[in-house]
Amino acid sequence: MIIDIIHGIGGIFISLINAYIWVIIIGALLTFVNPDPFNPIVQFLYRLTNPAYDLVRRYIRRTDFNGLDFAPLIIIIGLQILVVILTSIIYSF
Repeated sequence: MIIDIIHGIGGIFISLINAYIWVIIIGALLTFVNPDPFNPIVQFLYRLTNPAYDLVRRYIRRTDFNGLDFAPLIIIIGLQILVVILTSIIYSF
């Protein structure tokens, strides 16, 4: 019974990580379009993604790669690695 609870909570956590990966993808795609910054949906996406971007941008500057921003790509790769590790740990029980 406890193992089923661990699997359920782990599945929810992995689903939340996957949802955040999609939020980052959508936010990265919005930077190509330059949407209205006063749109509530755009503001919500920026509030969700900017803290993670700022954390990565402390270590990798935009100017290091000719102005390209690799923060979303690095975050997505890191989160995918976290999903694989968590999945293997959760389902090893």
